[in-house]
Amino acid sequence: MATKTAAARSGRGTTPTYRCAECGWTTAKWVGRCGECQAWGTVEETGQPVARTTAAAVVTQVAQRIADVDATTAAFQATRIDELDRVLGGGLVPGAVILLAGEPGVGKSTLLLDVAARVARLGRDVLYVTGEESAAQVKLRAERIAAVADTLYLSAETDLGQALGQVEKIRPALLIVDSVQTLSSAAVDGSAGGVTQVREVAASLINAAKSTNMTTLLVGHVTKDGSIAGPRLLEHLVDVVCQFEGERHSRLRLLRAVKNRYGPTDEVGCFDLTDAGIEGLADPSGLFVSRTKDPVSGTCITVTLEGRRPLLAEVQALLAESANAQPRRATSGLDSARVAMLLAVLQQRASLSLSKDDSYVATVGGVKLSEPATDLAVALAVASAKTNQPLPARLIAFGEVGLAGEVRPVPGISRRISEAERLGFTHAVVPASPDGPGPVPKGFTVREVSTLTEALALIF
Repeated sequence: MATKTAAARSGRGTTPTYRCAECGWTTAKWVGRCGECQAWGTVEETGQPVARTTAAAVVTQVAQRIADVDATTAAFQATRIDELDRVLGGGLVPGAVILLAGEPGVGKSTLLLDVAARVARLGRDVLYVTGEESAAQVKLRAERIAAVADTLYLSAETDLGQALGQVEKIRPALLIVDSVQTLSSAAVDGSAGGVTQVREVAASLINAAKSTNMTTLLVGHVTKDGSIAGPRLLEHLVDVVCQFEGERHSRLRLLRAVKNRYGPTDEVGCFDLTDAGIEGLADPSGLFVSRTKDPVSGTCITVTLEGRRPLLAEVQALLAESANAQPRRATSGLDSARVAMLLAVLQQRASLSLSKDDSYVATVGGVKLSEPATDLAVALAVASAKTNQPLPARLIAFGEVGLAGEVRPVPGISRRISEAERLGFTHAVVPASPDGPGPVPKGFTVREVSTLTEALALIF
């Protein structure tokens, strides 16, 4: 009786806990709607919490001094795909677990199948486990993109135990799982893709990778809002998280490292996805610039930084007299709210009458420009369309525009200028900076402006 009273007084083991089956969120009382993922009817009782302590175990491997650890076993191994190696920091690290997420049809499986074939051609065993296709379907795609190799093994499995058995039998240097949401373990409850199953599958694969020094590439699904499906714990467990992005109507694909324990997270890899496979693009700027014989009003070239890589992009603007009381504001590849702000700044600070015009502002090639440094190019393109005066040929412009009409400095001015000069441009309008624009290539003209009005007066 005394023990029970003490337990009741301490509050241990008397109150059940509840957990969301979708995201793993826990609460002390039952609720109809999850407080984390906002899903209805997913909170279930998980039993009474039991306070446990873990006793110290016998040490089987004594801790080493950091100076005595052999770091050569974790050296980068190049995949022979330069754009992928750039994002990863140099290549694949033995024992690393990499999560590649992206929307359906963006090319995740095609890229990893190409990686598998290239690594296999280097004389290493590669195991490709697919839970979404049959081995014959993967073979057909491999033949189409020329990704057939002697030491590349295929296994169509959805059971985690069978997949781990294949790993023990083949002992591959590289394991690719397509995808982590399709595997399930018979040791835990829940369907494949659920929070419990994804956590168990990821933990087992990570344990196998670390114990055998095997590089593991996991394909991950995404939700409607673009986040990685499954528990957030998955992103914490893996070593590298990469996002594969691209528009369905465009061949361009961008690979970004969201998390990287072995390299930078500000690098971007560019790929060209075609029927014959996927190839890295060392110079993708030409995809984002239109080729016109004569200058056209309403167009302006800018240089944006994707990670640490400068890319040229073209902004186009078209103004037409509106037949409605409320003019239309349409954008493509740009933030609509930011474009609306720039239109207001042009009207109030530069005295351009835009209140009765429908405005259409878009980028070329389907590229998305989210960097504030593209503000000046958007403003100049709109002003060019309004005055029907084309901008000078071989001119680029970049800079952030504020609500007061000022042009603010942006990072990487010298890198942007060097990229523009390499592609044949000779003039640039850049924001004024206390340190100046930095080194300017020979024969290249740079004009610094501090306000939007000054930039418009300089050009028009």
